[in-house]
Amino acid sequence: MADYLVIVESPAKAKTIGKYLGKKYIVKASMGHVRDLPKSQTGVDVENEYNPKYITIRGKGPVLKELKAAAKKVKKIYLAADPDREGEAIAWHLAHSLNIEEDSKCRVVFNEITKDAIKGAFKQPRQINMDLVDAQQARRILDRLVGYNISPLLWKKVKKGLSAGRVQSVAVKMIIEREKEIQTFVPEEYWSIQAKLSLGKESFESKFYGVDGKKVELKSEQEVNEVLQRLKGDTLLVESVKKRERKRNPVAPFTTSSLQQEAARKLNFRAKKTMMVAQQLYEGIDLGKEGTVGLITYMRTDSTRISETAQEETKQYIVDQYGEEYARQGKRAVKKDKKAQDAHEAIRPTSVLKDPKVLKNYLSRDQYRLYKLIWERLVASEMAPAVMDTMTVDLTNEGVTFRATGSKVKFQGFMKVYVEGNDDGKKEEDRLLPDLEEGAKVKKEEITPNQHFTQPPPRYTEARLVKTMEELGIGRPSTYAPTLDTIQRRGYVALEDKRFVPTELGEIVSELIVEFFPEIMDVEFTAKMENDLDYIEEGNQNWIEIIDQFYQGFEKRLKVAEEEMKEVEIKDEPAGEDCEKCGHEMVYKMGRYGKFMACSNFPDCRNTKAIVKQIGVTCPDCKEGNIVERKSKKRRTFYGCDRYPECEFVSWDKPIARPCPKCESLLVEKKTKKGVHVQCTSCDYKEEAN
Repeated sequence: MADYLVIVESPAKAKTIGKYLGKKYIVKASMGHVRDLPKSQTGVDVENEYNPKYITIRGKGPVLKELKAAAKKVKKIYLAADPDREGEAIAWHLAHSLNIEEDSKCRVVFNEITKDAIKGAFKQPRQINMDLVDAQQARRILDRLVGYNISPLLWKKVKKGLSAGRVQSVAVKMIIEREKEIQTFVPEEYWSIQAKLSLGKESFESKFYGVDGKKVELKSEQEVNEVLQRLKGDTLLVESVKKRERKRNPVAPFTTSSLQQEAARKLNFRAKKTMMVAQQLYEGIDLGKEGTVGLITYMRTDSTRISETAQEETKQYIVDQYGEEYARQGKRAVKKDKKAQDAHEAIRPTSVLKDPKVLKNYLSRDQYRLYKLIWERLVASEMAPAVMDTMTVDLTNEGVTFRATGSKVKFQGFMKVYVEGNDDGKKEEDRLLPDLEEGAKVKKEEITPNQHFTQPPPRYTEARLVKTMEELGIGRPSTYAPTLDTIQRRGYVALEDKRFVPTELGEIVSELIVEFFPEIMDVEFTAKMENDLDYIEEGNQNWIEIIDQFYQGFEKRLKVAEEEMKEVEIKDEPAGEDCEKCGHEMVYKMGRYGKFMACSNFPDCRNTKAIVKQIGVTCPDCKEGNIVERKSKKRRTFYGCDRYPECEFVSWDKPIARPCPKCESLLVEKKTKKGVHVQCTSCDYKEEAN
């Protein structure tokens, strides 16, 4: 019979740590929270110091019953939920439900699920940290007061099913403001002049820099022509050559935010998917004879530091695999962001010796790719800087200066393992120049003027939005992914080409909240609230006072909004076709998964249809239907015949409206990491996409 009961959140985590603890321990899962505020009411007594009314979550009765039965058979109960505010709150609710005394040292925390970390944690149990619990309670109560007071107002004035939240409302506002910037953006004309030059058989590119030793921006074609008219002859003189050595340092190991950004850039993962897969790697993967092992440290963190043990192990690995010269000299300087809680280490492998290539057969494709990314980032962070040889050459003709730049990797350093991605997807490449010397003359092969126009700021991708939210102090590591998921599920924003665009519904709701509850939509106010929650966690602020400071003003605005907010009618947009069942006009509706078409004669006619987008290609199978763009249940784009189910043609790749020149079969656009190309579905024909 077991002496100790250990409670964690998930069966996977229970299975992993159970093997480390031995027969005296029984490990069970609570399946997340067992208590919460009721769904049917606000559940917060604003007249009695904002006292929360907690109830057992529907469906958790049997789980709680099982835990209580197990608790009666053991000498001691340990609560080993995740090492953050949410985990502390889960432990506190469990302690309350199982009648564990407040001063009991029942709380066990670990940042990684490994044998040493688990055994070490159980040697140092502590009391539940009420400062952490209070910080989580404060967030939950604040969000409940906002959501359960504004949402019914929106149902009454706009549309049923709407919601409002502190962080999600600010995120929607940011997306709307970016869209307004794009719509009001006025492009400005500018020009560049490209010169193709050669020295002997070697050719290279250079760009116009300036005139008479001064840098000049070209704003019009007339200015370009004035520059071109000054050029004489077919050679340029090498006026100056500057060579220097530049060091490039590796980036730090992953935080939650940087992991979500890099997984989006390199793996095309949504934030929600990144966190789901990371959770699996943290809780444990079955590695065959080795059993279930946690592969990464805790994945909700804003710290970039790693333990000395991990540093030493990583350095030794680098020396063994790549040589002494590739290892970092001295310790990596860790920048402490004033907004960072720094409660945990960065996200890293639990052991650098667990090489992704060795584990590949035990991991799913997504698990392998994310683990490899985390592993490479850690190894690179402890490697020596890369050394680049750079070369800047100024070339002149009649006082007109062209500049050519080149670079070459002299020593790969950390770049041998990993290079951070960037939002525009461009890869860093060596740009080599001939061995140019001052006074030399180079031949002018081609001069090309190019007209450009300034571009508006880009729409937010998930990665860009997470990065901006982090920079502004909006939300915390645990809230980024849920926030992005919520604003899409509510229909306030949509993803087009992986970039956020606001919907009409999102704009209407945002305008109303800005008008009547401006503090909720204020970035600085929201960031300050996050800091206040941090102060509660640190024991430097009373949670009731923080909520009261917010609620006193909020309650007054709520009363004004109830009286003055006008009802908004969202008219259905005509879809441009009639219902095939009753003949009434079809209209566009907004549903949980985005827009769809429905009959305007609802509820007498309940006909609905998915919105399809024709791409101008005849179906290659039936030769009668047209190919349309559709969405799968997981919101992935695919292409099929509009005569489905009579015709079952389907393709994940976009068909092209012309046959293969080699075999006359179907051509499709194929997207790869290197870009887009066109290829045949039957033969080996391939071409670059325009």
